[in-house]
Amino acid sequence: MEEVVLPILLLLVTFILLTLKMMKKKKLEVNGGPPPPLPPGPRKLPIIGNLHQLAFTSLLPHRRLRDLARQYGPLMHLQLGETTNVVVSSAELARELLKTHDLNFASRPSRVSADIILYEARDIVFAPYGEYWRQMRKICALELLSPRRVGSLRAVRGAEVHELVGSIDHSAAQWSQKMKSEPNPSAQPAPAVNLTPLLMSLSNRVVSRATIGTKLGKEEESEFFLVMQEIMKAFGGFTLSDVFPSSRLLGLIGGTERRLNELHREVDVMLQRFIDDHVARRSAEKGDEEEEEAEDQDLVDVLLNYTREHGDKSNELSFPLTDVEIKAVISDMFLAGTDTTAVLLEWAMVELMKNPDEMEKAQREVRRVFDKKGKLVDEASLDELNYLNLIVKETLRLHLPAPLLAPRATRETVVINGYQIPAKTTVIINAWAICRDPVHWEKPDEFMPERFLLGSINYKGNDFQLIPFGAGRRICPGMQFGTAIVHLALANLLYHFDWKLPNQTKPQDLDMSEIFGVTVARKSDLYLIPIPYSAP
Repeated sequence: MEEVVLPILLLLVTFILLTLKMMKKKKLEVNGGPPPPLPPGPRKLPIIGNLHQLAFTSLLPHRRLRDLARQYGPLMHLQLGETTNVVVSSAELARELLKTHDLNFASRPSRVSADIILYEARDIVFAPYGEYWRQMRKICALELLSPRRVGSLRAVRGAEVHELVGSIDHSAAQWSQKMKSEPNPSAQPAPAVNLTPLLMSLSNRVVSRATIGTKLGKEEESEFFLVMQEIMKAFGGFTLSDVFPSSRLLGLIGGTERRLNELHREVDVMLQRFIDDHVARRSAEKGDEEEEEAEDQDLVDVLLNYTREHGDKSNELSFPLTDVEIKAVISDMFLAGTDTTAVLLEWAMVELMKNPDEMEKAQREVRRVFDKKGKLVDEASLDELNYLNLIVKETLRLHLPAPLLAPRATRETVVINGYQIPAKTTVIINAWAICRDPVHWEKPDEFMPERFLLGSINYKGNDFQLIPFGAGRRICPGMQFGTAIVHLALANLLYHFDWKLPNQTKPQDLDMSEIFGVTVARKSDLYLIPIPYSAP
């Protein structure tokens, strides 16, 4: 009996499988054939996918992803745990995503760090695409970081850069005075100044005055920005919960989420105090005949104008703001506005020290323009510094503050270059690889400001071979704010001082190694010897 039943069962199973296969084939024919494949990528391991290829390497992520893209192509699929990721490494594909299909790639993936630190992503940078983000982007474009607002902060930038120059000059003058009493002053090497904390402090002060209307005290500044620095490091990577979102218990491993919550509580107290101080001041000033001019308001004042309790513009919004949204946006300013500016300035100085011919050209230009203006290096004449502008462009090309930009997320499934990118895919734009692509750049790893002389390439999101601030709807809203500080500070540093490397270091021996975070900073601090310049 069993000998008869077994063949019948096998025939029945075969028939069922063939029927299912034919039904599937017919369904595919009706729907236009099988779906396109995912982009190519390295082989995946069970459960972790490609995590090992990023975690177990000495290369920083932007460099590792560039190397993988050379092997698998400029549109590459990576499976990181449970999450589907696509990496874009060419200008042509960046244009396709950020211009042709910009709306579909305009959202953000969920990140534990943004949920905790930024009040469930109620900020501008990490908020998912939707009505709330559109509303906040409009406020940002029209008021918070508009060209008019950036222009109104000219005096703030000038005062803080003047303080930076004064601090460096004071250090040089102290040494010069001391040498007058030395029997053999020429045998004493001039002391080097650590520019890294000075540039960070400059950026901190400008952002503070623009955001809350005042500089923080030394102790408060130190406490606040130490916390912010730790938060920045956390934003530079991902937690286990980010790549295994179905297992939030994994967030307990390593203590990262616990530490993020601790940092959030510390920062929240400070941010709330900033808001409360503004509310108290505004209440005290109510009824005064002279109202504060709109351009004289800081960013907290502007945001308070959109709250039901303290402003008259809340009816213009679908979602009137509360203290939560204000604190999230303030956090954006301090997190995105401080580190990026200081890091870019430092890399510009490093490249000029490594390339003395370019340093000489830049100083010759800035001194030609400002010698006749009584040593006052102000923003009014920065447009005359064409070579300085080329230097900033070239520094942005080589040392993007955020080499992988902020990640995007697809809103719907889309086909790019014959490959399917599913909805809710995390999209990583390797802008660093794009800005060093030999297809578009001659000698891409060399510092050559002159490469921009013949073209009209800019970094404002129109030329996709140079997108340090991104492009499309989610382009960095603080681009003008940050570059305004960089141009003014760099012009002043080049005008007021000649610079030497300490310890007889040769330019070619300068350490160019990087450390990864939200921004990619130089691994070691920058020590230089300033020699005050005397105009003829």
